[in-house]
Amino acid sequence: MSETATPLSAGIDPRTLIRPEIRSLIITTMRAQFPQVTEEHAELGVGQMAAFLTVCATAERPLSPSPEVDDYWHAFVLNTEAYMTWCTEMFGKMVHHKPGYLNPEEHGGGKVLRARAIDAIAELGFVLEPDFWPEIELAQCSQCHANCSDSPFTGK
Repeated sequence: MSETATPLSAGIDPRTLIRPEIRSLIITTMRAQFPQVTEEHAELGVGQMAAFLTVCATAERPLSPSPEVDDYWHAFVLNTEAYMTWCTEMFGKMVHHKPGYLNPEEHGGGKVLRARAIDAIAELGFVLEPDFWPEIELAQCSQCHANCSDSPFTGK
């Protein structure tokens, strides 16, 4: 955790969901792509990804990771054998990465899906690291679409 961040909930350290040698593999993959990421930050990122995947394994509605948590998921998926083994051992099945468009009318937009993920992670008692979930900071957003990264007016 960064010096300025504090966990939003005290609880289970999600890094414990992944054995150290697999965490190291994911961190190595992640840091090869993003060399500016520190070892400490990457350790926390792997934990946030593991917590997210844990809630995905039993979710009845779609969830979405933050962009950074998704980067860690990609780093894990690139190590396909380790990813497949971990999913099978943890959940008895694969948690498939299915990027794509979901109708916001039916499922809510990305922020709604991430908020749902954050709530589910907290409900399971995992520590949430605010640095990895910027939506936590946006609770007072007015939805004015004034230069927001997901504004319909910016084409993003």
